[in-house]
Amino acid sequence: MSEGKIVVGVDVGTSKITAIIAKVDEAVNVLGVSEVKSAGIRKGQIVDIEEAVSVINTALEAAERMAGYSVSHVVASIGGAHIESQNSRGIVAISNPHGEIRQDDIERVIEAARAVSLPSTKEVIHVIPKNYSVDGQEGIKDPVGMTGVRLEVDTHIITAGATSLRNLEKALSEVGVDVNGIVFNGYASALSVLSETEKELGVVLVDIGAGTTDIAIYVDGSIAYSSVLPFGARHITNDLAIGLRISIDSAEKIKLFFSQPQEERRIMILSEEREKQADSKSTDEVDLGQLGIQEDLRKVSRKTLIDGIIRPRLNEIFTMVGLEIKKSGYGGQTPSGIVITGGGANTVSATDAAKRMLAMPVRLGVPTGMKGIIDEIQNSAYATVLGLIMYGYREIPEKQLPFGFSLPSFSKITSNKIFKKVVDLIKSFIP
Repeated sequence: MSEGKIVVGVDVGTSKITAIIAKVDEAVNVLGVSEVKSAGIRKGQIVDIEEAVSVINTALEAAERMAGYSVSHVVASIGGAHIESQNSRGIVAISNPHGEIRQDDIERVIEAARAVSLPSTKEVIHVIPKNYSVDGQEGIKDPVGMTGVRLEVDTHIITAGATSLRNLEKALSEVGVDVNGIVFNGYASALSVLSETEKELGVVLVDIGAGTTDIAIYVDGSIAYSSVLPFGARHITNDLAIGLRISIDSAEKIKLFFSQPQEERRIMILSEEREKQADSKSTDEVDLGQLGIQEDLRKVSRKTLIDGIIRPRLNEIFTMVGLEIKKSGYGGQTPSGIVITGGGANTVSATDAAKRMLAMPVRLGVPTGMKGIIDEIQNSAYATVLGLIMYGYREIPEKQLPFGFSLPSFSKITSNKIFKKVVDLIKSFIP
């Protein structure tokens, strides 16, 4: 087994909790993965601590069993409309008498940029350096070792609601794990799906979740704007439920069925055939008997579903994304176009709707550079959780044991976790 670093990512989403345990060296080697339906979470925020703790614990235990590794530290995601961003500039004098810039100067200038005025309800979760300036020379990516008198930095600051942050930290502490980092969903997704070329040229990442849509705009190789829109793919499900007069669960089954790659290709072929023939009623209807829907709904029109219900909502989502891009002021600086990811990006006609409404190049963002148990997770729905793994590897220093296993901090493992392990051990001896 080659050396590497064990990182655990937990994506706390509106529709699902995903946990991944991976060993990272040159690539992300996925050792364990689990997905559990969310409870106690609405629009990316925890609304019921007890339910959230239960589902997070279930997801982590399933991933632990698969990986054969006991989790003590995690990197978690955070989303919701409370996420905001701003850009800030920090300036310090270089401390070395010879004028050589050292790592502590970098830390001081970033700390200076962090000192922005915030309401008591907000907390900083990221201070991301965009570029440095040494004695007026701008555009420097890494000034360590250079000589100068004055060091400046342009940073992108992402803030989160203090209440949402505390609730997430409390839920994870009750599960019995320490938090190595809390990462904005959009930033995490960008780490796993965007190429360095796209970041340099300028690109807009749109992560469509169930309850929210996260936006991250990159310009000149670094993130310049972040925001969250309070709607997502769950709204499409709600529209289907209302339009077809069926339950939310049945509507979700229908949406997922039409969003399968093979079904989407079939829809494209049928739409071409409809242009050639006048009577298309027989080819337009879809048999839903195989989906096991509770309601008495056996056949439905593809055209009614896609053109009448799904596409109008997608158009609305991307119209709002376009307004957010305009609001950011970076609209003309993103020639790489739009990269859509997240579970909602798999919705039928999502890419076409984005092209139509935003008039920019559009591609589907899928995580790359993985090995191990990856058959189910090479999908845009897992962009955030795999981004958490990459963030944990790059940004968070951690002691290493031989063969890459992280040194667990037993002093920090809460009594909940120890008590639960003891109870499980006792139960295993009871016939």
